[in-house]
Amino acid sequence: MRRPLALGGLRLGMRPLVVAAGGEAELDQLAAATGADAVELRADLFDDPQPDGLVAALTRLRAAGRPILLTVRTAAEGGRPWPDDRRAALYAAGVPHVDAVDVEIASRDLAADVLPRARAAGCLVLLSAHDFHATPPRDTLLGLVERARALGADLPKLATHAGAAEDLRTLLDVTLAARDDGIVALGMGPFGPLSRIVLPAAGSVLTYGAAGRPTAPGQLPAAELAEWLARLLPEGAQP
Repeated sequence: MRRPLALGGLRLGMRPLVVAAGGEAELDQLAAATGADAVELRADLFDDPQPDGLVAALTRLRAAGRPILLTVRTAAEGGRPWPDDRRAALYAAGVPHVDAVDVEIASRDLAADVLPRARAAGCLVLLSAHDFHATPPRDTLLGLVERARALGADLPKLATHAGAAEDLRTLLDVTLAARDDGIVALGMGPFGPLSRIVLPAAGSVLTYGAAGRPTAPGQLPAAELAEWLARLLPEGAQP
């Protein structure tokens, strides 16, 4: 990557990092997170997310010593239907306790609120787009990458439904085209598991696995994902 980026103390781009993802029900698994370099706490998956409870969960995860990424996903992109003001309050409470945040590109008002808070706290900022039904064309996806960067993202993140080999090829093409400035790309659905190995090999700096139950279709367990990457992309090998 042209710009040095880091997740906590981990330099991005040296090798793909495995992120173990989970919500409230997976706190024990996230704290253990075998094979994971970092963890993603999905606050939108809490039964009744409150700022104090979120901070308590983050404090518990911080004790495990891994970098933490905080996401409060909108229902339209795979989360639960919490209103934006509630999501904003959770981000505001959580930002001082995490190393990165993920907000949807489409949630422009929320992103405009969260991004300066994250910058002030020294957090890495991911702006993301999720399509659970299809993989859009290459130019559409690259347009989302550029929009994320224009809005201030350190890393654009794309996750699409990969139902056929052609979808995986599109995601691979986009990853190769965007990797010089940093990109996270994932497939969901039938070709999702393969995408989480192939795309990191092509330059996606993060790949996500499940800490317990999957948070997206086609998500491998984090420990299994780490094993595959260790076998296929040896330590020290750069994509």
